[in-house]
Amino acid sequence: MKKIYFGGIPLQYRDPENAAVVILPVPYDGTSTWIKGADKGPDALLEASENMELYDLDTGAENFLVGIHTSDYVMEDASPEAMAEAVHTKTSAWLKKEKMVVTIGGEHSVSIGAIKAYWEKFQDLQVLQIDAHADLRQEYEGSRYNHACVMARVREWCPFVQVGIRSMDVEEKQCLPEGKVFYARDIRNNRYHDWIAEVCNKLSGKIYITIDLDGFDPSVLPSTGTPEPSGLYYHEVMNLVRAVVDKFEVVGFDVVELCPNPADKSSDFFASKLLYQILGAIYKKKGML
Repeated sequence: MKKIYFGGIPLQYRDPENAAVVILPVPYDGTSTWIKGADKGPDALLEASENMELYDLDTGAENFLVGIHTSDYVMEDASPEAMAEAVHTKTSAWLKKEKMVVTIGGEHSVSIGAIKAYWEKFQDLQVLQIDAHADLRQEYEGSRYNHACVMARVREWCPFVQVGIRSMDVEEKQCLPEGKVFYARDIRNNRYHDWIAEVCNKLSGKIYITIDLDGFDPSVLPSTGTPEPSGLYYHEVMNLVRAVVDKFEVVGFDVVELCPNPADKSSDFFASKLLYQILGAIYKKKGML
């Protein structure tokens, strides 16, 4: 199968030695519990990215000029634990080369190994989770590395803030990070004077952003494995990301849970544009665009 490079960018800007960014595709769907197909997410995102205009109106630049290399896929699927370890190993290797690694899934469990690698490199790391689900189960369906357990693993390493939450098991309620959960209903009902500023006030240190695409409202992104009503919108998430980038150093992020539907190419494009614009915000702040 022909390798797809993010954005279809010119050869000189995807060279692994010179690129600032590495896209790490992980087509894993071993623990999804409803709609299957997240393993097709990386291909769908990358294919859609080839159809983007590479000039970004928000940055006023061609974001790919920082260099974006698309890595070989992590294909380990013997178990969720083995997959997480393979992602951890690959991410750590790229981080040692001072690359920003952007993991694309695949289900949300692919984030576990990536976040662990980032935590090992940045001891003052804090995670911003954008998601419909709390993902705080200690174990689910026989595995501690299930997609429903992602943040339970993260809390073993570093603090986190949750945004867009609107679904959880009753047991997860006891594990929520106190004062650091921003429910979608409260954002929608204008409970906060400035919810983005309040999210930023809960963060500190270096930031890793994990974006489960079911955090978005299914009216704007239906192609995900566990859609939940009354979610976030593109401009809301990008406004949050820009505010976080402005105030902190965002060292890495992931975009997961794209479950492509042949009848809905808009979700694939949505995910690729989101990734590209987040990169633009980060590297404009660094003065590289």
